[in-house]
Amino acid sequence: MLFTLKKYIGGMMLPLPLLLLCIALGLGLLWVSRYQKTGKILITAGWLVLTLLSLQPVADGLLRPVEDKYPTWQGDQKVEYIVVLGGGYTWDPDWAPSSNLINNSLPRLNEGMRLWLANPGSKMIFTGAAAQSNPVSTAEAGARVAQSLGVPREAIITLDSPKDTEEEAAAVKQAIGDAPFLLVTSASHLPRAMIFFERQGLHPLPAPANQLAISAPLNPWERIIPSPVWLMHSDRVGYETLGRVWQWLKGASGEPGEQ
Repeated sequence: MLFTLKKYIGGMMLPLPLLLLCIALGLGLLWVSRYQKTGKILITAGWLVLTLLSLQPVADGLLRPVEDKYPTWQGDQKVEYIVVLGGGYTWDPDWAPSSNLINNSLPRLNEGMRLWLANPGSKMIFTGAAAQSNPVSTAEAGARVAQSLGVPREAIITLDSPKDTEEEAAAVKQAIGDAPFLLVTSASHLPRAMIFFERQGLHPLPAPANQLAISAPLNPWERIIPSPVWLMHSDRVGYETLGRVWQWLKGASGEPGEQ
């Protein structure tokens, strides 16, 4: 119940629903109250912020500092396990397997497979519980896609009980103990994930995937025209900021051993 409530409240605090709520409140004040000026301010502010967050320079300017904390893994240290954290997914057997990994999940799996190929004999660990009413867990969906791309099932471990990153860290600790491993997740999520895993007394090697903030050249119109693509980048900043606040409130931030 707490997990579901957290998801609903957190979802409503992300940029798009929060700004739409602000604009709706402003419209309500214009239509049914005498607070016309307040309504106009809310609508104007909501529209302006929504527009700014939908522009590439603004969105990626906010996201880049979060993503740049850890570089792409290019190390030669051999590991026994590649841990790929769960993300968005569904499961439709009529689809191409990889189509079932949505949003951030497929880039995570792709990076995990690159690292698995660079570490012969290692195992891939997929994490994540089943979404409501879905008989296939997040972990199992990742495992099936990896298997369809050539990873043998005996090289795959699924941890399908964790519902969030904190629980994923505890499950990995229980499954592999202190064995060395690469931690693969989205670049924006990795700083928060590292805290959870280090709090378990683990020493994960950070392996970011799914970098979104663009530094390479773009066409001029791509930089000045609002787009849902850039708004999604702003959404990642909002999501991770809320996650870090929740992490801090639960006392799971800071160095291992601190409360």
